[in-house]
Amino acid sequence: MSGESAAADGESSARDAASRGRGRRRTAELAGVGITAVVAVGMLGFLLLYWAQDLPVASELYAAFRSVGRGMDAALGTNVFRHPVMWQSMAVGVLVGIVAPLVGSFLVHREMALIGETLAHTAFAGVAVGILVTSSTGWNGSLLLVALAVGVLGALAVQWLTERTDAYGDVPIAIMLSGSFAVGTLIISYGDGLTGVNIQGYLFGNLAVVTPEGARLMGALSLAVVAGVALAYKQLLFITFDEQAAQVAQLNVTGYNTLLVVLTAVVVVGAMQVLGVILVAAMLVVPVAAASQVARSFRETMYLGVIFGQLSVLGGFAISIGFGLPSGGSIVVTAIAVYLASVLVAGTSGTPVSAHG
Repeated sequence: MSGESAAADGESSARDAASRGRGRRRTAELAGVGITAVVAVGMLGFLLLYWAQDLPVASELYAAFRSVGRGMDAALGTNVFRHPVMWQSMAVGVLVGIVAPLVGSFLVHREMALIGETLAHTAFAGVAVGILVTSSTGWNGSLLLVALAVGVLGALAVQWLTERTDAYGDVPIAIMLSGSFAVGTLIISYGDGLTGVNIQGYLFGNLAVVTPEGARLMGALSLAVVAGVALAYKQLLFITFDEQAAQVAQLNVTGYNTLLVVLTAVVVVGAMQVLGVILVAAMLVVPVAAASQVARSFRETMYLGVIFGQLSVLGGFAISIGFGLPSGGSIVVTAIAVYLASVLVAGTSGTPVSAHG
């Protein structure tokens, strides 16, 4: 009897230890999400103050915000945080660090990682079209809006090709990737010398590319992406892990798949301002891949992906500002460093991710 009692006590202690471990893990996870939310709300608050600075109350708060920036410059020995354009770029980066892993969580688990690269090249073709129209007609519209329209059309084209080939294979993705970039380069070459747009900034990412209009667009797109994921989360999760069962359950699989690729295009267009066309897909994949190494459920992967995305963006901005390097490359290198650290923590085999939890 004493042996059975000791065994029972041991099992109880093990369960208690496991419960405490889950509790600590959950607390750390919630703390990370809370900090991320505070940073995001702070950046959105700055954007609102920046746009409404002519109003009396907003003017006072905006002045206080700039005083904080000057204090940060004095403490760090820099000359960047006093400038609104820097906070504007950081706000866009923070929003990218949230929405890219949200959408990327579904893409990675569906093995659709390359679709982000494809839509980035499609968006580049959109920028090229906008440049050509601007230089030819004198139209003074937003290049990002043109890129968004072309990117969404590209997403629908990928979905159409996918339905016709009856699988998310690499053939339609490769066709769209190479074709859209080819169209973009042809248009840029045709219109060479007609405009002074910084093409290098769109290719590799540049803080100077972020305009007030681009920041406003990113704010609106971020709200749309978060709302779309929140409203369709259960359906997207079901389709991600068992598409055939979702079809049997009479879910509109084609419609939700189309929603996902359109949300991906929206994220890509917003993110290309700071990451550039060539590197934008990394933020859809790398933070999620890092989170998958240590997460135990899909939801945990999504939460940790957002946290890792924020670490990557803020760390990348620090490197970019400190060493005068392109923001896109700095953010992606930081994201890869986070991924390698997560691999070392979890072991090379990673942690299996379930749809529950």
